[in-house]
Amino acid sequence: MNHSTNKIQAIVYHPRFTAFITGLIIFNAILVGLETYPEIYQPNKVLFRYLDYAILALFAIELILKITAEKKRFFKNGWNNFDFVIVVSSIVLYNTNLVSVLRIFRVLRVLRTISAIPSLRRIVSALFMAIPAIGSVTLLMSIIFYVYAVIGTAFFGSIAPEYFGNLQLSFITLFQVFTLESWASGVFRPIFLEAGWSWLYFVSFIVVATFIVINLIVGEIVNNAQKLSEEIEKETGDIKDDTTEIGELRKEVAELKGMMKQLVERNN
Repeated sequence: MNHSTNKIQAIVYHPRFTAFITGLIIFNAILVGLETYPEIYQPNKVLFRYLDYAILALFAIELILKITAEKKRFFKNGWNNFDFVIVVSSIVLYNTNLVSVLRIFRVLRVLRTISAIPSLRRIVSALFMAIPAIGSVTLLMSIIFYVYAVIGTAFFGSIAPEYFGNLQLSFITLFQVFTLESWASGVFRPIFLEAGWSWLYFVSFIVVATFIVINLIVGEIVNNAQKLSEEIEKETGDIKDDTTEIGELRKEVAELKGMMKQLVERNN
């Protein structure tokens, strides 16, 4: 039993197996994209269906191999649980009438690329680690939005009621300015013609809300990604040290064996 488990582990953890699964996920993503073109999908509907059967079957086999290799440890990994939910849900819903739900899960299979590529996993893990800090930054951004919305409603409500007529409209307008989407021609210039000092309001908001706040969020994610990379490098270094020590021990054992052999030959 242990021998067969070791064989399965050797298969699952082999780089070629990982590369094959990654390629399969990418191929599945390409198929899902091609299905959005009726001129390609309609004449080849049967082919697409059989390819989807084959891909789902291979995903199921991969899942079974991983569970067999890792046993209880499989469900302690969040990425494994993510893969399990997507694959099992795709299988369970395949022959049901919930076609729209099935399509969602088929598209979600593309997200398995994240779990298959270590660099993407690190980025997503860094993003989740940054959520508490992002929450604080979001609160700060909400306060900034509220202050500027009140000021905008008070000063520009009569000039541009469609943008700053009330607090809700001011929030929506500020969000448009925050995204830098047509803020100059659509929002700023008509107000600037009536209130020349309004550039101070808009420029200060963009500098504070867009540049500073976004950089805070990006900086937090980058810091977490760097921490994860350092932890991985440290673990890799420890493994290398352990490997070196094992090599040295083997060398010493070989030397001891040689010395023992020489002593036995002398005694004889």
